[in-house]
Amino acid sequence: MLGRLNHVAIAVPDLVAATAIYRDTLGASVSAPQALPEHGVTVVFVDTGNTKIELLQPLGEGSPIASFLARNPSGGMHHLCYEVDDIIAARDRLTASGARILGDGTPKIGAHGKPVLFLHPKDFAGTLVELEQA
Repeated sequence: MLGRLNHVAIAVPDLVAATAIYRDTLGASVSAPQALPEHGVTVVFVDTGNTKIELLQPLGEGSPIASFLARNPSGGMHHLCYEVDDIIAARDRLTASGARILGDGTPKIGAHGKPVLFLHPKDFAGTLVELEQA
């Protein structure tokens, strides 16, 4: 079921400053910022060759990233995203085994234009997991 690691997401209080660190200090290729109002974030993707780093900044007061940054003002790792071949089959298999899907269980379209779901961190060793249809 589990495919390759698509990205590691890092919540940041200042997307411009975080982007500059990856681009200017580390020499990485970074995308333009992309606002995702349905997820309450603005994102930038850092290409590392074998995977990506997703930098997340809150977009709006109701952003789940805002509450994360309230607890972690300097930012930090927010979630891991893995690819799956069939997101509905993965959801059904996970819920049958007792795993909790965040939200209503209906996939939303993510930053890559593909369906995504988030899994409860208490079910995955304290780590928020995102699944993205490959």
